[in-house]
Amino acid sequence: MNRDELIWFLRRYKLAVQSTVTPDGAPQAAVVGFAVSDDLEIVFDTVETTRKWLNLRADPRIALVIGWDDAITAQIEGVADFPTGAELERIQACYFSVYPDGRDRLSWPGITHVRVRPAWVRYSDFTQDPPHIAELPMS
Repeated sequence: MNRDELIWFLRRYKLAVQSTVTPDGAPQAAVVGFAVSDDLEIVFDTVETTRKWLNLRADPRIALVIGWDDAITAQIEGVADFPTGAELERIQACYFSVYPDGRDRLSWPGITHVRVRPAWVRYSDFTQDPPHIAELPMS
């Protein structure tokens, strides 16, 4: 699997499980709606009062699992940030292409958009025998 195939796979889905760590080291997970840019950036929105936002502000490391049905998944670890200015507009355009209703949420107090840049990816396809498992270089 190459980078373009991974982007194609991820774009088949609209939901991911994201995991962060609280400041005291406890795990926290949530389901998020996401979009994927052509540069393999994963984008989702959240509100600044959520646990995920508070956790990512304290520690930007994040893990995601995408595609848990059909026995095929992508496990992703990376670093999250909160772009501003032109970068924010660019990732919002990506997100709104999948979630047009995201524009309506811009009026919500504290709404923000998170960008995840993958540092490690493992693609697993258990529909094959033997399973196809590949780690993709992210450099």
